[in-house]
Amino acid sequence: MKHPKQNKRAPQIHPSASTVPSYHRILVKHGLIEKTLSIPDAYEVFLKVGADPEVQKLRHKVAQGHKMKHVPALYLATAMALQGMTKQELEALKRRMEEKRV
Repeated sequence: MKHPKQNKRAPQIHPSASTVPSYHRILVKHGLIEKTLSIPDAYEVFLKVGADPEVQKLRHKVAQGHKMKHVPALYLATAMALQGMTKQELEALKRRMEEKRV
């Protein structure tokens, strides 16, 4: 007697992980925003972080090394630039972002 085929489904991805944009996850990972910050507000912060001179310098170094030219590379280069920053540099960046908000 044959057993009926079992349906093998792909594992479910946690819905909150798939609905949150990469820039939001990047900023949360580096402690620049709270996880509860809205997506539009997080994007505003991401743009300000990307406009920061220190982040631009690091992002430029990353982009040159990887020959990145397309838009997703901006997110990746910014994430890599933030990853390359020390805790003190990240704290200083966080303070600069808070100053710009006021």
